[in-house]
Amino acid sequence: MRALRRWTTILAVLAGLTMAALLFWGLVRHRPQDVPWAPLDLGQPVGMFTGRKLTALTQDKVACTTLLDRAGIRHTALPARSDGAACGYDDVVRFAPGGAHGIGYRPASLGISCPVAASLALWEWNSVQPAAREIFGAEVVAIEHLGSYNCRRIGGRVGSDWSEHARANAVDIAGFRLSDGRRIRVVRDWKDQGKAGQFLRRVRDGACDLFATTLSPDYNAAHADHFHLDQAYRGSMGWRACR
Repeated sequence: MRALRRWTTILAVLAGLTMAALLFWGLVRHRPQDVPWAPLDLGQPVGMFTGRKLTALTQDKVACTTLLDRAGIRHTALPARSDGAACGYDDVVRFAPGGAHGIGYRPASLGISCPVAASLALWEWNSVQPAAREIFGAEVVAIEHLGSYNCRRIGGRVGSDWSEHARANAVDIAGFRLSDGRRIRVVRDWKDQGKAGQFLRRVRDGACDLFATTLSPDYNAAHADHFHLDQAYRGSMGWRACR
């Protein structure tokens, strides 16, 4: 019993030192996004805890919409919807034409949960556009998707857990259209050894920093034609998936 108390004390001290180190690191670098308890600011670059803070927005609808407004992300709130005990939503928004960063979505009728919208905005700003400019010398003008809300279980299997799509808390990204007319598609270009494949891997990795779950063709055949991005809340320190 005495040994258990000793180890408990040691672990508590180590946890305290870790948190103090994170605070010091964030303050010294003037990067609040690297401090776990600093408020989320969509105008800040992506930091160590940005992804977890975005996921935590699933627990605070008002805070999420306030952040969108503060960042100048034009959007429209959609009416709540209920399709039984497991399906429906009450925090879905639709980007105004031009999206969050001058990027449109095709089809334009995309409705997504507020946390997913905030995450997409940061993905555009910090990953998608920088990668397109660096790799292609062009900009992304449209992101193609396969939809968000779908009242179904994971994999469509009876008895499996309900998908995040059942609450519009996920989006499937299929491709990108560039300002020079090029079209990059996940299903065709994921295995490309040139610029298209490099771009897709770069933006997939960028999504991993922001979304609770990022699944690409590397995960399984069901994702051969899209990236699955969701903000599944699994507790403040819940596990995250990037594949």
